[in-house]
Amino acid sequence: MGSQGLDIATVALIMLVVAVVIAIALGVRTVPQGYNFTVERFGRYSRTLGAGLGLIIPLFDRIGHKVNVMEQVLDIPSQEAITKDNAGVRIDAAAFYQVLDAAKARYEVSALDQALVVLTMTNIRTVVGSMDLDQLLSHRDEINERLLRVMDAAASPWGVKVTRIEIRDILPPADIVGAMNRQMKAEREKRAAVLEADGMRQAEILKAEGLKQSQILAAEGRREAAFRDAEARERSAQAEAAATAMVSEAISRGDIQAANFLIAERYTDALKAIASAPNSKVVIVPIEAAALAGTVGGIAQLTKAVFGDEAVANRRVGSVPAAGRSVEG
Repeated sequence: MGSQGLDIATVALIMLVVAVVIAIALGVRTVPQGYNFTVERFGRYSRTLGAGLGLIIPLFDRIGHKVNVMEQVLDIPSQEAITKDNAGVRIDAAAFYQVLDAAKARYEVSALDQALVVLTMTNIRTVVGSMDLDQLLSHRDEINERLLRVMDAAASPWGVKVTRIEIRDILPPADIVGAMNRQMKAEREKRAAVLEADGMRQAEILKAEGLKQSQILAAEGRREAAFRDAEARERSAQAEAAATAMVSEAISRGDIQAANFLIAERYTDALKAIASAPNSKVVIVPIEAAALAGTVGGIAQLTKAVFGDEAVANRRVGSVPAAGRSVEG
């Protein structure tokens, strides 16, 4: 009897140990990273298990929902919407959200993804209806921002954080697209014409500036040349006056050779002017040779007396031709 009672106690102990092991095995739950498990006790939400090992009471507790708490993308179906100026457009979008409270995401709303899709589509139509077509096409960032504010506020009671709303595509009707293309082409042609006209205007301005500078430089050159010509004439006149004064002084002293020099110089200058006239080719000058020779001799003696022997030699080189000889122009 004693051994039989011992056997029963051993079996009972073994069964108790096995039951404890099974209970522990059933009560230990491993939660993956990026997930939260909701725990229900007798069908009512009790608590939430985070990532790692979690314990529940077997037969009393059970895992209600396995909730993904990572950021997720939600594809928004393409839909038709009417703008403020009654233009129909087709809009395609995507929403990004993250579950912050697993209990609210499962017990505050049924079918969270579907609810977010419907909410996004409704708000897209609302935002599009408040904007003109041109504003809609050129202000996508503003549309995304407005949708994000509305969606985040609406999804907050569900324990969800809407992180981004992206408008992927906006498709106007084909006739509006054609009109927009024609408008864009006309605008570009207008800008090209304006740029071309501006370039021509700049070129004309630069050309006029260059012409102005060239005229100014030419006028300055002419002024400088006139100044130098006047200076040369002044110096020539001074030299002529000095020579005339010297000759006059010599004449006043009774020097007949000085008078001969002055007369011969004026005479040879007159012959030179007649010979260089453009309408005369041959000039016959009847001159008495002895008188001309005497005049030239007087010039030589006066020049020697005033300037020295070298000036006499130079004067002889430039003496007039003999009388009766023709001078060809």
